[in-house]
Amino acid sequence: MRALPSLFAAAVLCLAGATQADEFDSGAPAPAAQSFKLGALTLIALRDTQFVLHNDAKIFGVDAGIPAVAAVLKAAGVPDDRIMLSVDALIVRTGKRVVLLDTGNGPKGQGALLASLKAAGISPTAVTDVLITHTHGDHVGGLLDASGKPAFANAAIRMSTAEWAWMRDQPKASELVAAITAQIRTFTPGTVVAPGITAVALDGHTPGHVGYEIVSGKHKMLDIGDLAHSSVISLQKPVWAMGFDSDPALAKATRRTTLARLAREQEWVFAPHFPYPGVGHVVADGDAFKWVAGTP
Repeated sequence: MRALPSLFAAAVLCLAGATQADEFDSGAPAPAAQSFKLGALTLIALRDTQFVLHNDAKIFGVDAGIPAVAAVLKAAGVPDDRIMLSVDALIVRTGKRVVLLDTGNGPKGQGALLASLKAAGISPTAVTDVLITHTHGDHVGGLLDASGKPAFANAAIRMSTAEWAWMRDQPKASELVAAITAQIRTFTPGTVVAPGITAVALDGHTPGHVGYEIVSGKHKMLDIGDLAHSSVISLQKPVWAMGFDSDPALAKATRRTTLARLAREQEWVFAPHFPYPGVGHVVADGDAFKWVAGTP
């Protein structure tokens, strides 16, 4: 296993600040909020930003190489020299609760989450719960506003006990930890963290990485967090190592097993790094998988 502090630092540098875009940089996307229904629940996909990563086998295909990654991208009909990743978040209105799943990159990382939230007609003060899948910068950067103060002052911030312990051990996270400690509420996977929302262990990406299963009647959707990053590479090659996984072997096993279940059960998926709005189904494609975008 790689050293965890080094992993956190890499994630902050590569996925919570400037992109690796260089000549690929197309600018930050405009704010957006797309509402849809899951059973009786109202959900809203919020756009934050996007990353453009070079095909250099440092993040994707670290155990496969640049030509192998290029072949997968080319077969999918997308440029073979770059990997496009969205950064999105999800609102769930459940009862009187306004629940935000992850917070994006944050204002210091050019994130547009607060503007997207405004487009949805929701004030940051109205958010009652913030559910964190894991504490890489592109998922927790938006916990602070541009002045460095808590962006969701009235919300309980919920994450797994293991993830919070790991975050507190990261020197680069000390400012954020200090700002949000009073709002933190931890849990163990399997806990119902809000009405209709259960935390699900998705092991391997970080020590306490979880997804959130949202249920309304017979309708289900899993927010997969960083189980899969690319709607092309992560699904076509789920057993390839991913550079940001703290335990690559465990992450591979979790990814393959979870994707197979999602395809078999045809459960709705919210994937925060897939093309906006990140909603759709995973379907089997031989020994691999494909992404079918769409909303319930």
